[in-house]
Amino acid sequence: MVMLSMGCPSGLRSLSLCFLTCTASASVLYIRDPVPDGYVAAPYYPAPYGGWADGWAESYGKAVELVSRMTLAEKVNITAGTGLFMDGPLGVRTTDNNTAFPAGITTGATFNKELIYQRGVAMGEEFRGKGANFYLGPSVGALGRKPRGGRNWEGFGSDPVLQGFAAAETIRGVQDQGVIATIKHLIGNEQELYRMYNPLQQAYSSNIDDRTMHEIYLWPFAEGVRAGVGSIMASYNAINGSAASQNSYILNGLLKDELGFQGLVMTDWLGQISGVASALAGLDMSMPGDTVGNSIPLIGYSNWMYELTRSVLNGSVPVDRLNDMATRVVAAWYQLGQDKDYPPPNFSVNTADSEGPLYPGALFSPVGVVNEYVNVQADHKVVAKQVAQEAVTLLKNNGSFLPLSTSSPLFVFGTDARADPKGVNSCVDKSCNRGLLGMGWGSGSANYPYLDDPISSLKRKAANVTYYATDSFPSVPTPDSDDVAIVFISSDSGENSYTVENNHGDRDADGLKAWHNGDELVQKAAAKYSNVVVVVHTVGPIIMEPWIDLPSVKAVLVAHLPGQEAGDSLTEILFGEASPSGHLPYSIPVSEDDYPESLDLVATPLSQTQDTYSEGLYIDYRHLNKAGIKPRFAFGHGLSYAQFAFSNATITRVTQLSEVPPARPPKPTSPVASLNASLPAASEAYYPDGFSSIWRYLYPWLPRGDANKAYAIGAAGERKYPYPEGYSPTQRAQGPPAGGPSGGNPALWDVAYQVSVTVTNTAAAGPRSPAGKAVAQAYVQFPPDAGFDTPVVQLRDFAKSAALAPGQSAVLSLSLTRKDVSVWDAQRQDWVVPRPRGRYVVWVGGASDGLRVACYADTLVCEERGEGPV
Repeated sequence: MVMLSMGCPSGLRSLSLCFLTCTASASVLYIRDPVPDGYVAAPYYPAPYGGWADGWAESYGKAVELVSRMTLAEKVNITAGTGLFMDGPLGVRTTDNNTAFPAGITTGATFNKELIYQRGVAMGEEFRGKGANFYLGPSVGALGRKPRGGRNWEGFGSDPVLQGFAAAETIRGVQDQGVIATIKHLIGNEQELYRMYNPLQQAYSSNIDDRTMHEIYLWPFAEGVRAGVGSIMASYNAINGSAASQNSYILNGLLKDELGFQGLVMTDWLGQISGVASALAGLDMSMPGDTVGNSIPLIGYSNWMYELTRSVLNGSVPVDRLNDMATRVVAAWYQLGQDKDYPPPNFSVNTADSEGPLYPGALFSPVGVVNEYVNVQADHKVVAKQVAQEAVTLLKNNGSFLPLSTSSPLFVFGTDARADPKGVNSCVDKSCNRGLLGMGWGSGSANYPYLDDPISSLKRKAANVTYYATDSFPSVPTPDSDDVAIVFISSDSGENSYTVENNHGDRDADGLKAWHNGDELVQKAAAKYSNVVVVVHTVGPIIMEPWIDLPSVKAVLVAHLPGQEAGDSLTEILFGEASPSGHLPYSIPVSEDDYPESLDLVATPLSQTQDTYSEGLYIDYRHLNKAGIKPRFAFGHGLSYAQFAFSNATITRVTQLSEVPPARPPKPTSPVASLNASLPAASEAYYPDGFSSIWRYLYPWLPRGDANKAYAIGAAGERKYPYPEGYSPTQRAQGPPAGGPSGGNPALWDVAYQVSVTVTNTAAAGPRSPAGKAVAQAYVQFPPDAGFDTPVVQLRDFAKSAALAPGQSAVLSLSLTRKDVSVWDAQRQDWVVPRPRGRYVVWVGGASDGLRVACYADTLVCEERGEGPV
């Protein structure tokens, strides 16, 4: 892979912020590599109204009534920076007395839907307790297409179905507490390098074909919309040549019309690059409302606020578009019950002191109490620890070497075993890899209230522990044959806001290697000790070939990014108090060259980089299976101290399938259509009499002369905005055939087949055989005569048992929906079951390469097979 070296200083958003800080607003750019033939950002106008889904009817009724009483300026005011929006996906960022939960990638590795929901509940309670209106998560984009991608760890794994289930459960958990969840980043944000627009370079364009868009990258967003998510964040990058925050096909067409999204669409921070164009394309809220230039003293600018007011008055932005924007914002507020007893914000992101400026960013500001230090942790450490523990993935355990005895002499190596000696929060946004790696860096991080590190836990539990806090193998005494070396290594990544050890968000410098000479540390430990256990804290796959087959390396565990509960969650597994039950949410290849070249990081400086998804559906295990490449450890792999057998499988047909789904329900008239859409009076934009503005703050009002001038233009109707090709102000009577309320055509979620399987712990009872939790993974294999190119197998559902003691069994149920056995037909623009009566095979097992139970959709017979499909 060809990697780039970037010259921006650490702490800047790479090339983007180097130049953006010199300007008030990102300008239109024209220099770019050509978008490849066949990748088109088709125009889709106008922005569909919200309010036509039954589940949102009451909220829209209230919202329409409130918006009908708003002035022009009041409507505009809630389309930028309204409410308290807080990162991150793993906990409340930039505050105190919070829980630092395990990261998304760790959560995905649990393969436990109920536990994922409980994590969402706990996070929702904390965001609400801090007075945050919006939880800026979950993240499903990056989905994990590129193994080196910087923010893959914020999501749940390199599979759309795993991402979709985890996102939906997280959304339900958070929103059940009244907090508005924000699924992000829509869409194609699969690398950090060159992600943002700046005056010298456009953000890269993710070029994605229609089928790949639907079957891979849009899939988890559809699940999030179906779960009722209140908000969606657009990504920084372009899609098929058009910026995400003003891409009418993505926002108006796919999201609001096809998926029937009823909430609001916001930009990523400082991601808005136009005013009128973004409003027409379906953007509802600009965050934080200004541009990077407003951070420069005495200068402020917004693409909306007073400019949006001007654009409505002069007729450029239709009034009904502003009505819909405002109503979507207010409807989400009502939908989550934030109009009733919702706590106000009680902390500041600008200072850790009790008192601070009441108008942060102002040249002069009165001072008052801004931090109340509200403790929102409750007992959330319990669910945080359970997630961290159930995610621990045992990759190798030669001769059942684990679990260890607490009386064994233990020799621990690697700085990753201990907390950062300079302080667990000493690096802003975790922008260093010093000490234990509990989360990646950037806006997806959170402060630790404390960190239970592995070395402290080992010393609490074991009688004889020697720790070498170094990443260079030291001189050690000659070991005895029963001595055990535990080696901790890591691999980090994060947001392109920071450069860490020459990695610019993505793992562009270190690739898939362990950081800090981790491979050499393991090799030297294995040369000295007869028994080596390797513990990996990582954001994603690392290449293990330099040491994985060394005879001294007896066991390998991936603890992912465990958050604050990194210690006991791991050592209880090392010592057999619990059995590992995590499964890989990505594949670990033998070589990075096993991936297609299209998954490399790409860049063409001073142009618009074209990132073309030419691999189509074939990422991660889908690609490896198609290419016949055996990974070192396959997607879904995970060992246990228990031994599980699957038996007595049955398959039931629940819905008789047709090639195309039943017709979508009619799209009713939105209550937004009842709002007054006539040109408002100029007086609605005047500054209020006697109003005293704060220097550098941005407002929706205009000086009277400006408002009158804009109104005169709009009332005359002679000067027209240069609307984009394909623009129409007329609402479409019906949406696309695949569309429907809150996720798409409801028939897509009809259960097609129900599979039941018995899992039994066949291990012999004994002190080294603790109870274990089994994971059943269901993959679909399409009929060979389907007429579409489909991956060998595709994950469609999973279920996790309770802890099973030796000899105990449980029955697990798995479902496949109509959508699960469909493909996206780009010609019909609909989901199609290629062979409704064909031989679909539902494979069940413990990993994508460990599928030994086959259930046939045509005969409704299941059998145990000696060999799986891969």
